Amino acid sequence: MRAGRGCSYDEVQPDGTIKTLRKYQSVGPSKGENAITKKQSESERDIFLAKLNASTIQVAEEKAAASGVALFGQVAKMHEDGYLSRENQVAKPTREKERFYLTAYIIPRWGKLRLNQIQPEAVEDWLHTTFDSWWTMHGVCAIMSRIFYYAEGHGLWEEGKRSPASKAKLGKKRHKFERQILSFEKTARVLARLEEPYKLVIETCIVTGARISEVLGLKWKHVNIDGATIKIEQRVWHQDVGRPKSEDSRRILGIGDLASRFREKATQEGARPDAWVFYQKRAPEKPLWDSGVRDAFHQAATDEGCDFPGLGPHSFRRANITWRQEVGGSALEASKIAGHSDLEMTGEYTFVAPERQNELTRRIQEKLAAAASSRNDKTTAPPQLPPGTPEVPPNLAEMDPVTTVPQ
Repeated sequence: MRAGRGCSYDEVQPDGTIKTLRKYQSVGPSKGENAITKKQSESERDIFLAKLNASTIQVAEEKAAASGVALFGQVAKMHEDGYLSRENQVAKPTREKERFYLTAYIIPRWGKLRLNQIQPEAVEDWLHTTFDSWWTMHGVCAIMSRIFYYAEGHGLWEEGKRSPASKAKLGKKRHKFERQILSFEKTARVLARLEEPYKLVIETCIVTGARISEVLGLKWKHVNIDGATIKIEQRVWHQDVGRPKSEDSRRILGIGDLASRFREKATQEGARPDAWVFYQKRAPEKPLWDSGVRDAFHQAATDEGCDFPGLGPHSFRRANITWRQEVGGSALEASKIAGHSDLEMTGEYTFVAPERQNELTRRIQEKLAAAASSRNDKTTAPPQLPPGTPEVPPNLAEMDPVTTVPQ
C-alpha cells in the first residue's frame, strides 16, 4: 500500500504514560489491478492534508479548487450528465459528437489524471499524433476546455485560470480537401440531371444557403408562398427532429422565383400545414432521408464530370455565401442569412474562385490601362495656345529660337 504523510498525536498507554505516535493515511495500493502511481499518491496526500490543516470545510474546498486535484474523468462525467443532457440547450448532433469523442478518445487518455496533472505540451502532442484533421483537433480541444470551464463553475478549478487544452498550439489552419465550389455553369448542368424532389431540395439549399437538415425539416406551415420565404424553425438529423444548430439559425429566408415551384408542389399534393414538404414516398408521415438526396446529387455530378472530394449539399452553403457577396451583398448580410454568429465564420465559408479573381484582376488592369492611355495622350498632345494667337508654320515651329543681343 502507498501511504500518505503521517501526523503526530499523543496516546495514553495502559500504565497511564503518554506515548507520541505517528498516524498514517493509506491512499491506495502500489501494486495490483488498482495500483496508483507515485504522483497520484502525492495528489491524494495533498487532498488529505488540505482537509486536515484547513480551519473549515470551505477553506478545504478552496484549497482543492486552487490545486485542481479533481479527476478529469469525474468532471467529464459531471459535464456529460449535466450540460450535455439538457436537450433544450444542446442540439442532438452536438451531444452525440461530444459524447463520441469523450468516450472514444478523451476519457481513455486523460480520465485518470487530475486536472492539475494535464499539461498543455502533452495535450498538444496527443492532438497532433491522434488526429489528422485540423478541425477535429480544434473540436476536441474545445470539448476539453468546456470540461475545465465546467469544473471552474463547480469550484473544482481556479476561477479565471486557462485550461491546458486552450494553451495547446494547433498550428496553421488547414483543410482536409481542396476548397472549391461548382461554377454557375456546372451547377446548372448538375441540376438538369436531378429529378424531383431532389432537385427542389438542392435548389433550395443553393438559393437560401440553408443546411440540408434545415431544408428537410420544413413543414408547409413554415413556407410562405405569397411572401416567397421559408422559416427555419427545426432541422432533421438522422430522422431526429430537433431545434436548429443555434439560436442564430432560427431565421426567415427568401426563396425568390422558387415560390412558384413550391406553389405547384403544394397544389399537387394538397399540402396541409403539419405535413412535411419533402417526405418519404413509402412513409409520407416521415421526412426525407438526406442520404438519398446526397446519393442522387453525387450521381448527377459524376455523370457531368463535376464531382470532387467534399462536394455535397453543404458545399452549396459555401457557394451561396460567396455568390451573395459577388452580386453585391455585404459580408454582414451573407452572415445573417447563413445564420452565423459572427463574421469570422462567414469568412471561413467565403471562397474566391479563380474565375472571380480573374474578373477582379481584369477590372484593375483595365483601370491601369486607361490611366496609362490618358497620360500618353497628355504627353503627346501639342500645347494649347491662347485664343487669337496666329498659327505658326510647321517648319518655323521646329527651328531653334534665335537669341537677340541688345545693341
